Amino acid sequence: METVLQAKHIDKYFEKPVRFHVLKDISFSIQKGEFVSIMGKSGCGKSTLLYILSTMDTAYKGELYLNNELVTGQAHERLSHVRNRDIGFVFQFHYLLSEFSVLENVMLPAKKLGKKSFEEIEADAMEKLRLLEIDQLAKKRASRISGGEKQRVAIARALINDPAILMGDEPTGNLDSYNADNVFQIFKQLSDEQGLSLLIVTHDMDFAEQTDRIIQMSDGRIVV
Repeated sequence: METVLQAKHIDKYFEKPVRFHVLKDISFSIQKGEFVSIMGKSGCGKSTLLYILSTMDTAYKGELYLNNELVTGQAHERLSHVRNRDIGFVFQFHYLLSEFSVLENVMLPAKKLGKKSFEEIEADAMEKLRLLEIDQLAKKRASRISGGEKQRVAIARALINDPAILMGDEPTGNLDSYNADNVFQIFKQLSDEQGLSLLIVTHDMDFAEQTDRIIQMSDGRIVV
């Protein structure tokens, strides 16, 4: 199996207001096409871990590999490029630019990466919207669509650069059960049909139990 993400002995301290050991010797790997969820009580370190794995937080000890490349210790500019190229990220809140159209929102990360022409990016964005069955919304302003539709747009945006892994921080946390199930089915399809790796932090046991593997955290450690 091809390893997409590997964490080796990740340790993290918060220094303020007092020194606190938030992540303790975290080691695991994710294979290509694997759909993994992270669960644990609030405050156990799930989101802190996700921000390290997504290269947004660099103040930690240990080693992080993405596509077998050591990313720990890389310059911020390089990390920004790696993050934009290899990692798609879906948050609990969609963070769409409300004055932009759906299509323009999806195109943004590809324009930032700067590897393709405007026409190619636009075609790619439409393809992602079709994949998520929301291509009919392309010209609508992001402020004019429903909550479930906004999260689909956020997923399309996360996929635009064809990342190696999609990470999510409670991506169904703001959705009703119908839309949450829709998002799960989208993720499952991406894993099964596109070979995309997914790592999702969730409180939703129904969601987690349908994934390939659950990483259970407690007090900053992986317990299962």
